[in-house]
Amino acid sequence: MNKTDLIKTAASKIEGATQKDIGITLDAILESIKEELVSGGKVALVGFGTFEVVERAARTGRNPQTGETIEIKASKAPKFKASKVLKDVVNA
Repeated sequence: MNKTDLIKTAASKIEGATQKDIGITLDAILESIKEELVSGGKVALVGFGTFEVVERAARTGRNPQTGETIEIKASKAPKFKASKVLKDVVNA
């Protein structure tokens, strides 16, 4: 399912909602999540999961083509942890 499919599905489940309305709402929600993660916070959606940023330490890696040792810089990465409720639904 891609974003367009998600918008169509949500619009069909909400009486009176248009795909345009759902698209605007989804974009606003995603933008709010991004802004919170950029500011260093986390977003917890009860019954769904938690979005947060994790720090990845600098490390030594290896170029698979040449075998040369390279230094990989420290970075930040977004992380999603599914809630127990979501895991239970998926595994049912």
